[in-house]
This record gives sequence, structure tokens and C-alpha cells, in this order.
Amino acid sequence: MTLQNRVLPSGEIVAIPARGTFTGNRGVLHDDQRRLGRARWRHKAWIICALQFKDVHRIPMTPGRWTELFFLDEAVALAAGHRPCAYCRRADYNAYRAAWSAATGVQPSAPEMDQALHANRVRRDRSQIRVQAPAQDLPSGSFILWNDAPHLIHDGQLYHYTPDGYDAILTLPKREVTVLTPRPSLAVLASGFSPKLHQSATG
Repeated sequence: MTLQNRVLPSGEIVAIPARGTFTGNRGVLHDDQRRLGRARWRHKAWIICALQFKDVHRIPMTPGRWTELFFLDEAVALAAGHRPCAYCRRADYNAYRAAWSAATGVQPSAPEMDQALHANRVRRDRSQIRVQAPAQDLPSGSFILWNDAPHLIHDGQLYHYTPDGYDAILTLPKREVTVLTPRPSLAVLASGFSPKLHQSATG
């Protein structure tokens, strides 16, 4: 059975076979039949975790355990409103936090970052908060909608997203676009945080 645990840049959680290069969680979202309920988060700490950490072995959607979510890469996870885990990805968490501090002048705690991210990623109706900005002003690693489809901005170009990888490279548009990545993570990216990307964007 294909589980409903793959997260798109739009924040939607869908059932597709592709696994991705990162996992993460938002709390326990599934029932004892491994199906998602109505909730799409149980707390504000939406994190991005390593697929492998020490000798930990997990069975996705084990009843009563947190719901493992999967992302194509870290840029997708950031667009969906997540941030690096301080436990299994401490170095990346520290880098994200340092870039946050550089952007804001404040050394935040994890709960403070989670509070700010939550206020900028979803509305009360669970829809994704999106803003408009000139594409050329956006940092590498951010996600936008272009021709009604998610695209990654990377090294001054536009990469068309699919659940299996990036399949086309386009010229960055010279106009205002709809931005998917929440404002706090945009600032972190602009301050030097470099997300780990799928090989289809780097190879």
C-alpha cells in the first residue's frame, strides 16, 4: 500500500511511491490503519530529519508513533514550512539558526523559530501562505509557482519540480511571482543557508 506521507512544495501531503531524500514530522497524524486523518500537524515543530541516523530503524506510520513524512529534498521541505532537526541534523540546524540570527539580529530558540514559521506557512483553514515577489530578488533554494507548477530557484535558473526530481531548467522570469517558501526561510536562504538538493538539480 502506498502511504499518504509525501510532502509537496505546496505543503500538500499525498500518496505517491517516490520516497525522497529527507524525512521529517509534524506529530502523530495517522490512525491504526496507517491512514491520515484530518489533522496536518499536531505541534508547531515541523522538522526535517535524516533518512538514516545511527542505528535507528523505523516502520513508517507505526500506530501511536509520529508520522514519517518524506520530501524530495531540503528545499522542498523548507517550502512546505519545515526546518532542520536539532537532534539528527545538528550541524544543519546550527547553520539554519546562525543564518536566521544573521538575518534578524536575534539568536532564536527552536520554539521561537517554530512560532515564526507557523505564522508564515499556514492559515487557519490549513491553506499555504504565499507572497508575491520579483523572481530575481529571491535567494537560491526558494520555491515559486511558475505556470501553475512548483519550480526551484537555483544558481539563477528555474528548475521544474516533479515528485521524482527536477526535469527541466528554465530561464528565471523577470517579473513578480508567487512564492511558496515562507518568509523566515527566505531570509535564512538569503543569509547564506544552503539547502541540500536532489541530485537532479546538482548533477
